[in-house]
Amino acid sequence: MNKGLFITGTDTGVGKTWISAGIMKLLKNQGHSVIGMKPIASGCKLTNAGLRNEDALILQQQSSVEIDYEQINPYAFAPAIAPHIAAEQADVTIDIQRITKNYHALSTQADRVIVEGVGGWQVPLSGNNTVADLACALDLPIILVVGMRLGCINHALLTVQSIQQSGLKLAGWIANHIDPDMEEQGQNLLSIQQRIEAPLFGSIPFQNTLDAENISSCLNIDFRS
Repeated sequence: MNKGLFITGTDTGVGKTWISAGIMKLLKNQGHSVIGMKPIASGCKLTNAGLRNEDALILQQQSSVEIDYEQINPYAFAPAIAPHIAAEQADVTIDIQRITKNYHALSTQADRVIVEGVGGWQVPLSGNNTVADLACALDLPIILVVGMRLGCINHALLTVQSIQQSGLKLAGWIANHIDPDMEEQGQNLLSIQQRIEAPLFGSIPFQNTLDAENISSCLNIDFRS
């Protein structure tokens, strides 16, 4: 794998942030320095320091290097709505080139950079640009987080198809069991695994308390090679 990874999901609320934090913890356990980046975030709270997003703060805290918040999250919006709508309301244009410049600057400060997308793969950002366009501009291998709940097989396979059509490499995928009441979880997991050629990097059991170390222990990714 190259220096960075782009973490996307089958939908919003599937656990991309904590999976990203778990990957970062795994990287540190394997002897790497790492920085987390969440370029675009909705649902930010106004603080004395400005708008701050809980997910971006988790990635900042997990980073090996002390980085200014604005480098980790250059586009922060208060409303918890689709980012292109939040940007329009704020009279802001999400500039993919600005994000790529931030990424390249961060990549000089650590061995690895983990970039977390916003929402799902085809979420609009501005104009005709989507999360997929951002990932293509960064040109990073993709890790797909599949939220294990009803409908996840369809969501996973459609997302994989779209990633493949973009020309980017799907490095692997992670099953995140976000619904403890989901029926036939094992069969659903197997159905997805049989239909995705990329490796399954881990199956994260449902957790009432989220913890990067616990998540990292469920992952099977060797960054030392």
